[in-house]
Amino acid sequence: MKETIHIYHTNDIHSHLENWTDIKQYLAECREKHEKTGEEMLLFDIGDFCDRWHPLTEASRGKENTALLNDSKYTAATIGNNEGITFAFEDLDSLYDDANFDVIAANIFYKGGERPDWALPHKIYQTKGGIKIGVTGATAYYDTFYDLLGWDIRDPLRELEHQIDRLKKEADIIIVLSHLGIYEDEQLAKMCPEIDLILGGHTHHLLENGKFVGKTLLGAAGKHGRHTGHIKLECDTGSRQILTKNAEIKSFPPHNVDPYWSKGEEMLQKKVVQLNRRIETDWFHPSELPQMLCDALHEWCKADCTMLNAGLVLEGLGEGNVTEYDLLKCLPHPINPCVITVDGAELKEIIKQSCNPDLIQMDVKGLGFRGEKMGMFHYNGIRFDPHFKQIMINGMPLDPVQSYRLATTDMFTFGKFFPELQRAEHKEYFFPEFLRDIMAWKLKQLAD
Repeated sequence: MKETIHIYHTNDIHSHLENWTDIKQYLAECREKHEKTGEEMLLFDIGDFCDRWHPLTEASRGKENTALLNDSKYTAATIGNNEGITFAFEDLDSLYDDANFDVIAANIFYKGGERPDWALPHKIYQTKGGIKIGVTGATAYYDTFYDLLGWDIRDPLRELEHQIDRLKKEADIIIVLSHLGIYEDEQLAKMCPEIDLILGGHTHHLLENGKFVGKTLLGAAGKHGRHTGHIKLECDTGSRQILTKNAEIKSFPPHNVDPYWSKGEEMLQKKVVQLNRRIETDWFHPSELPQMLCDALHEWCKADCTMLNAGLVLEGLGEGNVTEYDLLKCLPHPINPCVITVDGAELKEIIKQSCNPDLIQMDVKGLGFRGEKMGMFHYNGIRFDPHFKQIMINGMPLDPVQSYRLATTDMFTFGKFFPELQRAEHKEYFFPEFLRDIMAWKLKQLAD
């Protein structure tokens, strides 16, 4: 006897809720259709459903996102790095308190070695035909950042291998919810060929008809809610074997209106500070607000010198009450302060690179950046002439062999904008504060 199992999956929505109404309706229609035909349906999210650039996510610390997954009757979800390392410890630890779905994340632990109550290493679901579907999941291995936030994150491939060894003794079908990226998914499929299906995310890849690595099918649905994935499994209930596997993608037309935005905006109408004048920003000319943020970062990090790109500051701040919503619009990025230790020779090259017109005009995507352009750089503790013949650090000539603590943003330690920063051995990250938290701290100082 045959049994059909339908598996739907989303990933990397990043709180882009402008398409959520369409996704919700589509999933409801699919559920109704499968219930009428008696076919099995499972629904999974593969992480980064939350993103704190969105006011509803920011105001509720992701709990409204959990409510949306509840509303669409998700079976299970795994966490992405946006859930894992952009929320403070307490916020992640309570994110799923009201979840009606399972959270499957095998590689996250408390510092004492215990698993959180909300994070299952695996779960077995049984179909009406008696087929046992074993599901495990894991998230990307940002061990430094999880450690700073108070978590113990472990090697995902090793932990998944352990869970799969257990599941292959108990389950007929093995599924992995992988917020690891396409390359790790391909590696995992080769390591563990007994996996039937890997549902992926993190690298925002779109596999319109899936991809086979050996006999393992990989599925992924792009990013930002533009697509939803659908896997169809035909199974034999007698042998408990999969007969056929098919993958497809449902795409949605783009929407400019987000029906969830206004609720978040209203929730963030909390006064942070009152200004007696407007403070402006400009991406390509010297302006007050980026310099103020640069100065605040310098003070916060207790650095020798600081540099910050103006493209981070998306909007100026108006006269009167500045609210949490105003600061979110100004600095929506999940970006943290960072201090990198470099020698003077390296610092000279970094300063020269920061003045490159091509870099200043560059379109920037990813790495936590939620703006458009890099913008010009602002400095604290750094002065130089147009030809870099003399560079002064805190009033003293730059010493090429001296070590300097340079404060900037964590995104420059990941991207290839400044090779010296990317390969530097000593990096100190500041968590959980975002740039908007530093800006709020500075504005309150000035208002006192």
